[in-house]
Amino acid sequence: MASFCQYGKVTAAEVKRLARECGFELAGIASAEPLAEDNRRYLDWVDRGMAGAMGYLTDRRATIRTDPKLLLATARTIICVGKLYNGPQARSTALSDPEAGWISRYAWGEDYHDVLGRGLELLVGRLPAGHDYKICVDTAPLLERSYAREAGLGWIGKNTCLINQEMGSWFFLGEVVTSLEIEPDSPPPDRCGTCTRCIDACPTQAIAAGGYEIDARRCIPYFTIELRGSIPEAMRAGIGQHVFGCDICQDVCPWNSDAPEATEPSFEPRHFAPPLEKLAGLSEQEFRDVYAHSPIQRAKYAGFLRNVAIAMGNSGLTKFREPLEKLAQGPDEMVAEHARWALENLAR
Repeated sequence: MASFCQYGKVTAAEVKRLARECGFELAGIASAEPLAEDNRRYLDWVDRGMAGAMGYLTDRRATIRTDPKLLLATARTIICVGKLYNGPQARSTALSDPEAGWISRYAWGEDYHDVLGRGLELLVGRLPAGHDYKICVDTAPLLERSYAREAGLGWIGKNTCLINQEMGSWFFLGEVVTSLEIEPDSPPPDRCGTCTRCIDACPTQAIAAGGYEIDARRCIPYFTIELRGSIPEAMRAGIGQHVFGCDICQDVCPWNSDAPEATEPSFEPRHFAPPLEKLAGLSEQEFRDVYAHSPIQRAKYAGFLRNVAIAMGNSGLTKFREPLEKLAQGPDEMVAEHARWALENLAR
C-alpha cells in the first residue's frame, strides 16, 4: 500500500484487491473515454421517446452521459464495482400467494445507494492521495452498464441487465471516476446466444423482440416506481401483484439459476412479499416509517397505494373489496381512480 501511495500509482490488480476488501465481489477498470456506439444507441433511444416521463434521462444530463469528462474534467479512469444482493428467498415467478404483493429483490433491505456509497468512500480512502475523483452510484449521468462491460464485469444481456458469467445479474453497480491512470480491462463476450426467456416472460412486452432494448413506457418498474400519475389501463393487468419494481426478466435468466448469495447484512430482507391488505392500510407517516432508508420511498406514498390497488385488483380475491372501497373514498383522486378500477376488475 505504501509503495504505490508514495508515487501516486496503483495497478489494476491492486485496485481489485482493495475493492474486494471494501466489500465488492466484482471490480474492473475502464478508460474514461466516450463510447461512440453506446452513445449513439442511448441518444437514439431517448429520441424515440423510450424513456417515457423520466426527464433525468432526457434533459441536459443525456449529453453529459456521452463523455465522463463532462462529469469530471480530469477523468482518465473509471473503477467499476459490483456488489451482490441475491438471497435464498423465492423468485417472483414462484410467488403463489394472491394476498401478497411483490417488491423487487433489490429493495428488500437497506437502500443500496447508501451501502455502495460507504464502500466506495472506503475504497477511495485506500487509493493514492491527491487524485480527483467522483463517486457514482446509479444517480450520476454515466452509462454505468456500458463502462462496467468495458471493465470486464459482464456483458449487457437481452434484458439490458449486466450479466456476469459466474455470478449472474443480481448485483448493484458503482463507480469511481478518477484522474488516476490505470491499465484498463477488456469486455467479455456476449453469452446470451439464442436464448429469449426474458423476452418471452415479460408480461407487458417491454423488451424489444430481438432483445437489448427496453421500452420504459411498457416496463413494470417504470409504472410502479418512476411514473407519477395514472398508469395506462391497458398495462394494469400485466403488472400483476407487483407493488414496487419487477424481477421477472432476471428470475427467468439461466445465468441466475446458480447465482451466489450475498453476504452483506444490509441487504437482509425486511420487505419480502408483504400482505397487500396491510400495505393498503398504511398511513402516510407509517409508510415513511416502515420504508425509511429503503429505495421504496422513491415510489412516494400515493404512488405506492396506487400500485397496491392494482395488485389487489389483479388478485381475484373478493376479500380486498373493503380495503379497496376505503382507497376509492380517500382524498387522493389518482389512488381512488385505481381503486375503482380494481373493484371493477374484481367484479368481472
